[in-house]
Amino acid sequence: MTEKAYRSEKDSLGTRQIPADAYYGIHADRGRENFPMSGFTATQMYPAAIRAIGWIKKAAAQSNMELGVLSPHNAEENRRIGQAIMRAADEMIAGKFDDQFIVDVYQGGTGTSHHMNANEILANRATELLGGTLGEYLVHPNDHVNYGQSTNDVVPTVIRLTLLAMHPALMQSLRQLVESLEAKGTSFQSVVISGRTHMQDAVPLTLGHVFGAYAHAMADAAENAEHASQKLLQVGLGATAVGTGLNAAPGYREKVVQNLSAISGLPLKPVADYFQATSSFGSVAAYSAALKGIALELEKVAHDLKFYSSGPKTAIGELKLPDLQAGSSIMPGKVNPVIPELMDQLSYAVQGNDLAVSLCAQNGQLQLNVMMPLILLKVTDSMKLLTNGLKLMADKCIDGLEANTEQTTHRLEHSTILLTALNPYIGYAKAAEIAKKVMKEGKTVRQVVLEEDIPDKDGNLLTEARLSQILSAEAMTAYQV
Repeated sequence: MTEKAYRSEKDSLGTRQIPADAYYGIHADRGRENFPMSGFTATQMYPAAIRAIGWIKKAAAQSNMELGVLSPHNAEENRRIGQAIMRAADEMIAGKFDDQFIVDVYQGGTGTSHHMNANEILANRATELLGGTLGEYLVHPNDHVNYGQSTNDVVPTVIRLTLLAMHPALMQSLRQLVESLEAKGTSFQSVVISGRTHMQDAVPLTLGHVFGAYAHAMADAAENAEHASQKLLQVGLGATAVGTGLNAAPGYREKVVQNLSAISGLPLKPVADYFQATSSFGSVAAYSAALKGIALELEKVAHDLKFYSSGPKTAIGELKLPDLQAGSSIMPGKVNPVIPELMDQLSYAVQGNDLAVSLCAQNGQLQLNVMMPLILLKVTDSMKLLTNGLKLMADKCIDGLEANTEQTTHRLEHSTILLTALNPYIGYAKAAEIAKKVMKEGKTVRQVVLEEDIPDKDGNLLTEARLSQILSAEAMTAYQV
């Protein structure tokens, strides 16, 4: 068995042995040792963040190269260093170094360990490209790769770019669910059911109205998330440590955002206040809140579907959910509403994530918010859950829903809610008398009215034809001007 080779690296804290073939360096290795929390790395939990930091480092290298600051007294060396970093960043963006991100997603230090992990990878790869060996650092992690940058402006930008990169997939899943709900609203437009308020029978409406309302609610939630995402397009690169831009070259702020926008394909723009950019996470918290809004609407739909499909013989049973799996290890034939149940759990997770983000955002003391690692973890987790969950809800639940029209018709005919529609014709007092008989004798409203030859207010008997007209789906559920 071949003995593993190591190289020696040194920092201000001392010397450490690093695997000879590792692209990460001493800072990342200390971070791995210091934060053995979850066992999950950036590659596992938010791979889009690795691409984002690759974008940022490429844009920074390009900007610094164009400004001539990577080697101020040697134009050729300045160009060679800049191009080597940019090429290494392209490889990072392509996923070549995913296994070299070794620091746990839970970490202290604002995300400095993750940031330096990236800097070391890029410095080592750029050194290789210039003919050096790993650990030789012909291109330095701090002096070259990180020139004019700080964790305090890089990581907030990583967070924004990561969320923006994940946003389209989330919106696609949300649009799919909205379309599924709209389609069910159309197909159920003539299925009349009892509306229910206070969990009690109220007045008639159609399942089409119900699902149309769901579709509009989810569409509104999507609009809120889309609006919140626009604030994420403002990035604070060039703020460096606290917003002053110390150590960044003149002209770097404008140039780096332009280059980053071109590299990422996103319409980015500089923030209005660079001091706000390092200290406030209000825009990210607002986006997280919009995700929570989606989760809340999803949970409302899930809860309702469980009620509408409950029983199905002994409870409401007006909807039939798709049969996906056996529901019990002891009760034969039982099928459970597993997708709505899953959506409830998803919603609780997203709400919990948003609470964590809110706590992190409000605890950014003075000029810096050190809670950025948890903010990134929780918002991206919410996005992944919703992106997958919304599509699942559409595919495995909404698209296969059926109305139990036998049940809805029976319920409607034996319900006193029809008397609300008769109120304008026979008056409240007479309708109340009929309601008592319906409840006591188990008859339908139609039966009682016809058996007792009840006239309307003009003295005309309510015939079968007249009742069918008054109690039609259109008459009872259409808005009357």
